Amino acid sequence: MKTLKFTLSAMGLAAALACATPAASADHAGILMYHRFGENTVPSTNIRLEQFDAHIAELTSGKYHVLPLPEIVAKLKSGQPLPDRAVAITADDAYVSVLTEGWPRLKKAGLPFTLFVATEPVTSKLRGYLTWDQIRQLKSEGVTIGAHSHRHPSLPGLSAEKAREDLETSMKLFEQELGEKPTLFAYPFGEWDSMSLKLVRDMGYAAAFGQHSGIAHAQHDMFWLPRFPMNESFGTVERVRQSLNALPLPVSDVEPADVLVKAGRTANPPTLRFTVAPGIERLNQMVCYTGQGKPIQPKVIAERRYELTPPEAFLPPRDRISCTVPSAEQGRFRWFGIQFTVVK
Repeated sequence: MKTLKFTLSAMGLAAALACATPAASADHAGILMYHRFGENTVPSTNIRLEQFDAHIAELTSGKYHVLPLPEIVAKLKSGQPLPDRAVAITADDAYVSVLTEGWPRLKKAGLPFTLFVATEPVTSKLRGYLTWDQIRQLKSEGVTIGAHSHRHPSLPGLSAEKAREDLETSMKLFEQELGEKPTLFAYPFGEWDSMSLKLVRDMGYAAAFGQHSGIAHAQHDMFWLPRFPMNESFGTVERVRQSLNALPLPVSDVEPADVLVKAGRTANPPTLRFTVAPGIERLNQMVCYTGQGKPIQPKVIAERRYELTPPEAFLPPRDRISCTVPSAEQGRFRWFGIQFTVVK
């Protein structure tokens, strides 16, 4: 059976921007993901401003090193060390509240930021979205601009031809409006499969990001890196603290090879298998859950290799599996997550 393999390749380094005192070197980082700021009528994709202010206070407390996402990606790929508790801040879609509420707070605090732009609503001047002039303004002020497709489709639900057409349209608009191609990509809805991952890689992106929780690290596949989603329901400062103090749970030989769950073609629920890297202890305390909070009992099937079958079928459009293991370091734990896309 084919398996997913974590990869590591070289890339040039970006300049450092630290927001905390020097710390021990590490090979991992936590990445926060937002959408809207202070748009309280859409709580599932919004963070309340009082919540976001608390996040910024935590991030500037001296415990963390908030770095530009391109620098984190470059160091993960090249094997260069990162400071412990390195953090990147991202937002998806390009809602106007990024400019009016999110970025002013981040800029005042001196925190770098990446915005993943879906180009169709921007080009169509859809209400509630940034304009190209505003995106150019953000770029001129130091915001990293990444790609988030054109029409924001579920890429696994498209044919390879349609998916390529969408991503090529997006790339052409970036070149036309910003004068350059973005190097980072975020999957719409965090949904990917083997087809879309290969397409994004072949288009020359340096890395791609999902919406499943976990810690990005040097042994991880650079084309489905995790981020911690933040919204009103999951946006307490305690959750930020818990997420960014986590450590990676490095795994390899992940099965199935494709995270697409399709009616009549693949098993539902899918059975996940992986091998935990040597040196990770306390594996007998591993706990795993679905995105709906259903516990999954890890089953040992070989040395350091585990099998997990969720208790219920995954429902469209997506579900996740997260596993954590307590760390020997006081108050910290290791985290691995993966998202499955479910189509009828």
